[in-house]
Amino acid sequence: MASVHRETNIDAPASQVWAALRDVGALHTKLVPGFVTGCTLDGEARLVSFANGMQARELILDVDDERMRVAWAAVGGRLTHHNASAQVLPTGESSCKVQWIADLLPHELAPAIAAMIEQGLAAMKRCQESHSAA
Repeated sequence: MASVHRETNIDAPASQVWAALRDVGALHTKLVPGFVTGCTLDGEARLVSFANGMQARELILDVDDERMRVAWAAVGGRLTHHNASAQVLPTGESSCKVQWIADLLPHELAPAIAAMIEQGLAAMKRCQESHSAA
């Protein structure tokens, strides 16, 4: 199984970034606009449309307010296994770090998933820092 670990520092309060991350149905408007172009809730899952044309059905496993962590699993598609989490970690009064971890099979898809995670973190950083400056 492949594991992809990525993180980014964001110049915005952890509480602001967490509020956007925990709103699991608003990825396209509050967290990663441009990277995600659409997101709708369907029971315990969300249907996500990415800017690259890919679509995913993601089962929401946990929204943990104490740890500021969301966990999900992609179901269906080319991946035979995929679970991921994103966690907000305060680093100062107006800054934080976001860690995004994904475990997946088949292993050969890890480079493509890593690239998507990096794009997602870059979109998150841009969005959250622009809202913090406003």
